[in-house]
Amino acid sequence: MLNINIICIGKIKEQYLKSAIEEYSKRLSRYCKLNILELPDEKIPDKLNNNLSNEIKTKECNNIINHLKKDSYIIALDLTGNELSSEEFSKTIENISMENSSITFIIGGSLGLTKELLNKCNKKICFSKMTFPHQLIRLFLLEQIFRAFKISNNETYHR
Repeated sequence: MLNINIICIGKIKEQYLKSAIEEYSKRLSRYCKLNILELPDEKIPDKLNNNLSNEIKTKECNNIINHLKKDSYIIALDLTGNELSSEEFSKTIENISMENSSITFIIGGSLGLTKELLNKCNKKICFSKMTFPHQLIRLFLLEQIFRAFKISNNETYHR
């Protein structure tokens, strides 16, 4: 069974998001072994300059790097990544799983990901050019992974 890891910065505080994430985690248990690792986010001061922004982003990304497994295929969710349709995303997961037993998705904090971390990734994908809170992106990602498994197994799912 494929291992799907999600490494993300920050905790989910809203109960409605926690409930939805739990629901998709339960649904995914039929298709994969899911592991969500929440890493602490750094406090962002009201007066933020470039140096401080880079320092915070570096701390968060170094923490992510320390938790990456060498044998996992790593996909960053990043605005510079490719936008995929649900069918293309499904095919991507299917193709990766033929050669890898583990896929790790990375969701950075509100300041994004460092070049160092992005260079360690096998692939970058973008859900939208719009900006969303990372808590919502986590839910979007779980839903799309679930949809991807439904598509690749030729199972019906709302369109």
